[in-house]
Amino acid sequence: MLRDLRAALRDFGELALLGWRALIALLVPPWEVGAWLRQMDLLGVRSLAVAGVTTLFTGMVLALQTALSLPELGIKYYIGSVVGKSLTRELGPVLVALIVGGRIGSGMTAELGTMKVTEQIDAMRSMAADPVKKLVAPKLAATVLMLPALTVLGDALGILGGLLIAVFQLDVSLGLYWNDVLRGLTLEDLLSGVAKSFFFAFCLCIIACHKGLTARGGADGVGRATTDTVVWISIMVIVLDFFLTKLFFILG
Repeated sequence: MLRDLRAALRDFGELALLGWRALIALLVPPWEVGAWLRQMDLLGVRSLAVAGVTTLFTGMVLALQTALSLPELGIKYYIGSVVGKSLTRELGPVLVALIVGGRIGSGMTAELGTMKVTEQIDAMRSMAADPVKKLVAPKLAATVLMLPALTVLGDALGILGGLLIAVFQLDVSLGLYWNDVLRGLTLEDLLSGVAKSFFFAFCLCIIACHKGLTARGGADGVGRATTDTVVWISIMVIVLDFFLTKLFFILG
């Protein structure tokens, strides 16, 4: 028990140190814009499809379940505000972080873990190159920029999915749905979800890079590190979402 606690504290300290070093490397020039753009393409643009499909069908399911579960309340006429608020505040940022985070996080860990076990990281250090600046900072920049963008896109597609169900399944007029969305949504709802995605992006990137940089044991070790990354990203997104929700309600 004591050994596990000591290992957990050590890992937390290493994560905090890596996060601080990556943030400093991100803010201090020179900036490798080319590497940032490549990572934005790999981590963000290529995740458009999975983020879009996830949030589109989530909006459709949310609208359908809400209307059919509470028919006596006439809830179908308020589907727009229900779908809009649920997606922008909670489901959008959390689902995008879980789905996209699992995808890009496992990729980061596999890439860095392979470099670690094949001693490429050690070779970089021997040539006086900082692996955090060269490898971690571009991934952090791309994740922090692209995950909020994917979240906003996912919110829009989720609301569109709710519209499809409302119009074609529930016989709600297009104008009524949109008016309800616009009446129910506030700037605070949008900013809350986008702000969460920034925290999720930083957290998942640092976890993935830490697992990759500390991988050992050859191909098996890289596989274990990749699995651990997906598990820890999923847990931390849910835990972080709870505390951020409490914080935003207090500040609001």
